[in-house]
Amino acid sequence: MTVRTTARHIDTVDLGDPATFAEHDLGAFWRTLRDTAPVHWNPPAGGRKGFWVLSRHEDIMAAYRDDVNFTSERGNVLVTLLGGGDAGAGRMLAVTDGPRHHELRKILQRVLSPRVLDEVARTVRVNTRRWIREAVESGGCDFAEEIAGRIPMTTISSLLGVPEEDREFLLSLTKAALSTEDEGVGEVDSEMARNEILMYFMDIVEERRESPGDDVISMLVGSSLDGVPLSDEDVVLNCYSLIIGGDETSRLTMIDCVRTLAARPEEWRRLKHGEVAVDTAVDEVLRWASPTMHFGRSVVRETELHGVRLQPGEIVTLWHASGNRDERVFDRPGTFDLGRTPNKHLAFGYGPHFCVGSYLAKVEIAELLMALRDFTTGFEQTAESLPIRSNFLTGFSTLPVRFLPDHSGMKEVD
Repeated sequence: MTVRTTARHIDTVDLGDPATFAEHDLGAFWRTLRDTAPVHWNPPAGGRKGFWVLSRHEDIMAAYRDDVNFTSERGNVLVTLLGGGDAGAGRMLAVTDGPRHHELRKILQRVLSPRVLDEVARTVRVNTRRWIREAVESGGCDFAEEIAGRIPMTTISSLLGVPEEDREFLLSLTKAALSTEDEGVGEVDSEMARNEILMYFMDIVEERRESPGDDVISMLVGSSLDGVPLSDEDVVLNCYSLIIGGDETSRLTMIDCVRTLAARPEEWRRLKHGEVAVDTAVDEVLRWASPTMHFGRSVVRETELHGVRLQPGEIVTLWHASGNRDERVFDRPGTFDLGRTPNKHLAFGYGPHFCVGSYLAKVEIAELLMALRDFTTGFEQTAESLPIRSNFLTGFSTLPVRFLPDHSGMKEVD
């Protein structure tokens, strides 16, 4: 259903309600905001507080850069901002600002640098090509469950040293932590899933303190900030951030990628025949999917934007879902163009909090595109996809597809 989007109707759209995104097409709504209300007030609804909405690409980037007037330490997504704050503030990278953020980021960049991840990237390639080949040989699969549900979770779990037998359990928790495919599952269930992830990693951290390995958790356990070792809680909170970020965004982007390409055979042909660079295609896949619809900040000091006064303590949300379709930045933003360049998408955020796992996410999507290119002549969606319900993430939890094999490519020996 398309939401009515005249200026007088924009207050009827509640961006705090997950059902808004599952049940409506908001494209026209976002255009109306960008054109007429770039700083929009989402009024209180359903027992939730009101919050400001930034919809223009330029304003979102400016807010990301501004750590004087805005802070992430009271939460960075609606679920925590509206809930009164984030328990990880000042300890988890995503909700830490200032010098501590800088030092903590250096630690995580060290363990997630391209040099360190070279071996991981090779494993991603082997796994992706094997799973795509198997799916092609079998004729089809639920891509969301059998491939997209495996690649990111296997990768990030291997980095963190999560035992293979625990990965399906963790995947079920990450799927429930910030979204759901079942409208009967509420915020209490999501909160329980988030807590279970934290408790799981607390056990792993205790094990690594007793018996360190060569995984990321062991590296974090052995790290210090200003000469003070990271506490168990510091390590656990950042493991939580890595597992959520490393699974959810890549998985949802991959599902959207295959769904979109299945519906646009002309773009698939450009990729198949090498008419577009894979790296360029990856950026367009990320822009188009925009799996994290928003991030948020709290106002620290009174500031003004487009004539609107923002007061200390107020919530400001930065909507990638709109910024990545901003006509002021992107030519034909409603067109999926794998050859789009430049492509200043916001899928990984911007500024000091730019996603620390962006390199790995790009590797995973690139390997998926190359495996599809090499092993198939095309693919089609065979049944409807089930959308997830969330006010933070967007995408689908199912994607039944049928693959058409490229017999010459299938002869390849990995």
